[in-house]
Amino acid sequence: MINDLWYKNAVVYCLSVETFMDANGDGIGDFQGLQRRLDYLSGLGVSAIWLMPFQTSPGRDDGYDVSDYYNVDPRYGTLGDFVEFTHGAKQRGIRVLIDLVVNHTSNEHPWFQDARSDPKSPYRDWYVWSDKKPANADEGMVFPGVQKTTWTHDKQAKQYYFHRFYEFQPDLNTSNPHVQAEILKIMGFWIQLGVSGFRMDAVPFVIAEKGAEVTKPKEQFDMLRTFREFLQWRLGDSIILAEANVVPKENLAYFGEDGDRMQMMFNFHVNQALFYALASADSRPLVKAINDTYERPATAQWGLFLRNHDELDLGRLTEKQRQKVFSEFGPDKNMQLYDRGIRRRLAPMLQGDRRRLELAYSLMFSLPGTPVIRYGDEIGMGDDLSLPERNCARTPMQWSTEPHGGFTKNDKPVLPVISGGPFGFEHLNVAHQRRDPNSMLNWMERLIRMRKEAPEIGWGECVPLKTSDPGVLALRYDWRDNSVLVVHNLHSTPVEVEFSVGLGDHGEKLIDIADGGNSKAEANGRHTLLLDAYAYRWYRVGGLDYLLKRKEV
Repeated sequence: MINDLWYKNAVVYCLSVETFMDANGDGIGDFQGLQRRLDYLSGLGVSAIWLMPFQTSPGRDDGYDVSDYYNVDPRYGTLGDFVEFTHGAKQRGIRVLIDLVVNHTSNEHPWFQDARSDPKSPYRDWYVWSDKKPANADEGMVFPGVQKTTWTHDKQAKQYYFHRFYEFQPDLNTSNPHVQAEILKIMGFWIQLGVSGFRMDAVPFVIAEKGAEVTKPKEQFDMLRTFREFLQWRLGDSIILAEANVVPKENLAYFGEDGDRMQMMFNFHVNQALFYALASADSRPLVKAINDTYERPATAQWGLFLRNHDELDLGRLTEKQRQKVFSEFGPDKNMQLYDRGIRRRLAPMLQGDRRRLELAYSLMFSLPGTPVIRYGDEIGMGDDLSLPERNCARTPMQWSTEPHGGFTKNDKPVLPVISGGPFGFEHLNVAHQRRDPNSMLNWMERLIRMRKEAPEIGWGECVPLKTSDPGVLALRYDWRDNSVLVVHNLHSTPVEVEFSVGLGDHGEKLIDIADGGNSKAEANGRHTLLLDAYAYRWYRVGGLDYLLKRKEV
């Protein structure tokens, strides 16, 4: 069961081939460079790699404007290079997930070019058209403030086409059974080349009804079951990790009440509450978010994250909560994006404070689900706010003090490598941190190992404990007669906190597996901890003979 559901106790590492390592010398990362770095990722301890889009694309939206689903963009290499990479990853016990971007294509895709050229084209109905501009064309934009409309007139087609994203990304008519069949074919193709699943982009838009007459889109959830059935027939342990920023009451519709739809989803609800907790030192909204999203089928799993390649979306918070996060982590307008989020990496958001960075990652790794980290997180990479929109947080990986951070030998990298200041590659890079036992990199490696040795978090029941201070979060996980307890102090000052483990005599002894600071309950059965500012504790409940006590079933 554990092996079949490998994603329940995994650590996923997200990267862009384009910004990871350039072996070809053209200034753009490629699969040969990525393959050379597989030993680094294996040593870090990651279970799976999530690759952002690398298929053929004009590159106007970092590859999310695909023009050929069945090929590698020549800038990154060939299909042969990709297969060598997936083979190398498999040798090291690392699975590969790739982005599946099927809500829309590039307007340069042959399907769209054929569709716009002739009303009788077999591809005409693969897209969404209207003779007149719909009245709601100025609503529902994904990128408000940058994007002006969701319907654009095409002179050649003499009709308007629908695009939920940028105008150069026309939406596919996913209700069309031929389009659905093509999506299955795309998945089957990449499964055959060695991938273990997909991070599906914009899932609520993929399954929504589309058209000029649609004012309130209805989701077509049966589509998700079709995708899952196909994948599991092709490769039994393959998965789909869904990007679906939906309200908690809709979660089961995406997972399937019987666990027959998406295996994993990103937990945006918890992500936003987590940042509010970090900003306010109040864990109560985070506990509520954990409880609100707790119900899910036994085979389903949340993907937990701090930052990703997009902006930090705060749209689900109240206005007061959102302004609190803005004031703490993105006070300048230049740090904000799309009227709803922050476009920074985590380290500069936390002003490079190592205590707060460790607290944030320890907290994320100990929430109910599977942790997903982004390239550069392990060394505390910064951002470049002079770059437009989300590119500020998509700069090349900083490997060494070599020119351009060891990313490329070319004079012009795909994006400028961060240089100068506390986050510049001259001071902050993998080579320096590898040699420093107290570095962020080596701390992250230990955290990953600790998390993988605590399957209770991935598999068990999460029980939030009541503490004497709402700024201290305590979560207990129970699984197969074993329990793990994690405690985090969100305050910027030391605190003394009191709580009960809630397991009777079994909870009298807590063994710290992070730094050895154990705790023994007082006569009343309660523990009292003195926690430094931003401190965290990972405990085994009862003792270190837990493996001898673990039930087989």
